[in-house]
Amino acid sequence: MKLFVFIFTVFAFAANSTAQNALSPSSVTEFSVGSMKVLVKKRTGSPTVAVGLVTRGGAKNQTEQNAGIESLTWSVAAEGSRNFPRQSLREELARTGTTLSGAAGYDLGGITMVSTTKNFARSWAIFTDAALNPTFLDADVNLIRESTLAAIRNRTASPESALSLLEERVVYSGHPYAASPSGTMDTVSKFTAADLRAFHKSMMQSSRLLLVVVGNVDPEEIKKLATATFGSLPRGDYAERPVEALKFARPTVDVSQRALSTNYVKGIFAAPPLSSSDYYAMRVAVALLQSRVYQEVRVKRNLSYAPNAEMGNLAANTANIYVTAVDANQAIDVMLKEIADLRTNAVADDDFVGVPGFFLTTYFIDQETNAAQAGELARYEAYGGGWRRSFEFLDKIRGVTSADIKSVANKYMKDIRFVVVGDPKAIDNAVFLQSIK
Repeated sequence: MKLFVFIFTVFAFAANSTAQNALSPSSVTEFSVGSMKVLVKKRTGSPTVAVGLVTRGGAKNQTEQNAGIESLTWSVAAEGSRNFPRQSLREELARTGTTLSGAAGYDLGGITMVSTTKNFARSWAIFTDAALNPTFLDADVNLIRESTLAAIRNRTASPESALSLLEERVVYSGHPYAASPSGTMDTVSKFTAADLRAFHKSMMQSSRLLLVVVGNVDPEEIKKLATATFGSLPRGDYAERPVEALKFARPTVDVSQRALSTNYVKGIFAAPPLSSSDYYAMRVAVALLQSRVYQEVRVKRNLSYAPNAEMGNLAANTANIYVTAVDANQAIDVMLKEIADLRTNAVADDDFVGVPGFFLTTYFIDQETNAAQAGELARYEAYGGGWRRSFEFLDKIRGVTSADIKSVANKYMKDIRFVVVGDPKAIDNAVFLQSIK
């Protein structure tokens, strides 16, 4: 997934010594405040601090009838609180160089803050008041609701966003993820301030919360602050339930007709989650697939400008191939042949050259900010087998073998569900549904 479910401001990468510290689990201190787990990652020398109060459950916290309520709740919570009403909050955020935002995704939700280290004490006061005492004024609810509805209306504006919407409808049908985190026109338009207050109260149980702090902070000081702030929250009775894996029984093609010069195509297949031992081999397999489809589709045949293959990071995970092309049939045929090759033939040793370096580079790019590292810790802790596993990534990648890639390709790269935005007459189902079993 391309984002942690929260919106963080991007700051400059710290010194190389700090980057190396990111690879060590000793940089993280873990403790509990009531039933709420707290993770504090110290990054000496960092000029910023990122904090996230994470609610576990994601889409499981809502139904298709109230889809979008968690995202709306946390978005409005960041608009004003008991001690920091809207105008006062805006002034304090600007004065202290602090960002505050709330959102929810398929697996996690919550409210986040990024501040300067210098102003952390004041920023913490702002953040915790928004988390615990949001006012949910009608004016704030109306403002964010209208903004959310506008974004939902625009989901079909561009072919790519329409493709993503079609993907969600097809792939998540009958699954908990069908309750879209952003909601629908029908659900979001009906939410009231009272609905958001009630939902917020249901979330504020220490058994379903996770607090993550990353920056140049003293873990003992954070423990004192967290205990004073969150120590009186009720425990609640939340128990984590693993989200069921997506299961594709057969290949399919769904086309949304639109008059376009090119066809937009995505083929989705199941992928292992962070917690799976297959995750690392699959990451390498998809990276190799991406390189191959780029060479074959763009470089050699010039069928598309940006063919791609990528893998998500959700608890119920998927990977996909993607292409925009006038001749979508030829492009997809080439891409499926590359998948077949990964499933049938051992990857040559030469294909592994540069793979560790590629993942090392992308790892540090993805982990540049304190906010990104907070998100990584939260994902692994919530549904990736525990935060300590986040430090195993590079070693696990280095350990992937040719046999591992062939194994995961056969296990996951099959029964592909294609979604298309374009001309139905230009799509040859025989090509898209060719046997990959």
